[in-house]
Amino acid sequence: MTESKPKADLLRYLQVAREALLWKLDGLSEYDIRRPLTPTGTNLLGLVKHVASVELGYFGETFGRPSGEPLPWFADDAEPNADMWATADESREQVVGLYHRSWKHSDETIAALTLDAIGHVAWWPEDRSEVTLHQILVHMIAETHRHAGHADIVRELIDGVVGLREGNDNMPPGDQLAWEKHRLRLERAAKEVGHG
Repeated sequence: MTESKPKADLLRYLQVAREALLWKLDGLSEYDIRRPLTPTGTNLLGLVKHVASVELGYFGETFGRPSGEPLPWFADDAEPNADMWATADESREQVVGLYHRSWKHSDETIAALTLDAIGHVAWWPEDRSEVTLHQILVHMIAETHRHAGHADIVRELIDGVVGLREGNDNMPPGDQLAWEKHRLRLERAAKEVGHG
């Protein structure tokens, strides 16, 4: 067994989540990547825009390494949740490009600092705003995987595509009929217990 390198391990888990999130856009129309499919408006391109933006903050401003990327959706006068959807003027290419630039900036911060480097998250409560790079890496891994999970569900609602990434969906085998039977079985069990 090879020796583990903690920073490399953390960065690998972050990169897996980044790529999983972006994969959810592949093959979809402009409409489908923007469609709000939950009561709170969750949509695929908005998830990418949000994660790109917060990653720039956590690996940028937190460690005194601002990216210089304009993020008008975080301005004091921006509407609530402006980072969670793309306007008609914000193209897929712009949002994906922003995400790739955020990866590059974040990876440079990660490479430049030690895991115990201290930063300050200005938007967190004062009593826990002092953080280490290690904490922020773990935080962004959790944040990105959480939103990749949201994207997985949204994508399944759009066209049935599920899983971790192309070539490795991480799902048990089964065709559409098998999944329909499985879902009906779960529905029957839920009704039986819930007396529905």
